[in-house]
Amino acid sequence: MDIVFIRELRADAIIGVYDWERSVRQTLVLDLEMAWDNRPAAAGDAIDAALDYATVSSRVTEHIENSSRQLLETLAEELAALVLAEFGVPWLRLRLCKPGAVQQARDVGVLIERGVRPA
Repeated sequence: MDIVFIRELRADAIIGVYDWERSVRQTLVLDLEMAWDNRPAAAGDAIDAALDYATVSSRVTEHIENSSRQLLETLAEELAALVLAEFGVPWLRLRLCKPGAVQQARDVGVLIERGVRPA
């Protein structure tokens, strides 16, 4: 199984525990790795056999921008479930970050894996 990825996808969301955080849209950064068999697409250069990065990106961005959550953990779990269900990938690793959330760090975030990673 191959791994295809989308890196540093940015979207704005209402996210945070504090009132001030929930009064402004904040930029989140997402990295997504997904198990996908690239051989059918590569064998014939067939776009319909490839994972559609643009559609995955648009769907994930739409979900983030329409969300209002307190925790990154909640949003990350929602995004993982969405990608697994809607795009039929058997496994994914998702990294969701909130830049500037802690003054001493570049960002904070969560890294989750869901599904079964094919051997």
